[in-house]
Amino acid sequence: MIREACPTLAPQRREHIRLLVRESGVARVEDLRRELKVSVATIRRDLEVLEEEGKVRRVHGGAVSTENRLDEAVFDDKTNQFSKQKRAIAEEAYQLIGQEESLFLDGGSTTLCLARLLKNRNDLTVVTNSLRAAAELANSEPRVILTGGELRKISQTMVGPLTSAVLSQVRVDRAFMGTMGFCLKNGLTTTDPNEAFVKGLVAEQAVQVVLLADSSKAEKVSFARVSDWDKVDILVSDQNLPPIFTKSLPKRGLKVCVV
Repeated sequence: MIREACPTLAPQRREHIRLLVRESGVARVEDLRRELKVSVATIRRDLEVLEEEGKVRRVHGGAVSTENRLDEAVFDDKTNQFSKQKRAIAEEAYQLIGQEESLFLDGGSTTLCLARLLKNRNDLTVVTNSLRAAAELANSEPRVILTGGELRKISQTMVGPLTSAVLSQVRVDRAFMGTMGFCLKNGLTTTDPNEAFVKGLVAEQAVQVVLLADSSKAEKVSFARVSDWDKVDILVSDQNLPPIFTKSLPKRGLKVCVV
């Protein structure tokens, strides 16, 4: 039988729960019960209180943090955020591209910066599900393949079964992808399951996956999981990237470029 913690310690216990959920991004009731040695009912009551305070959001079987969760801005707003860092990241990413390569660009605002650097490259084939990237390259040199699919208006990307039908038929040399959030434990996450599915499929099809993500995305967790770090070959970020990533990711076989 589980011995309940003293009621006077409830605030401290809830603060502990809040920190655990914030660190992981998501936590299961059963894991919290074992960690704190209290009953499931106590954990559920604590999560109710924390949800009322706006610190977590309860989901089936557990809770997700609202303190480090990223909500998606409309595309034009995203392009104006951290614009200097995004340009520097795109310029670094451009140096990775060789001759006669096939590339995938997803719908991220940093990958759009990269698309603008490709306009004079007539030796490249660019596959993209981004309307903005396709429009940027429409009257320029690279060969462009637009995936098609259902338009997701907030990100200006094509997603869904029709998109996957095209992507399953191609294999690109490099995939340049953005993300809404990334952390060591949960890998890459984004806001929409359809978007996450497309990104995950691309990660499976590409010879090399390059994540372009400014440091504001670090240690953030969003709703839909894209992939683990084992699907990523290179992370390109800015100088404010927390040191834990530059120390831990190379041990997992990733190259980390900080600009």
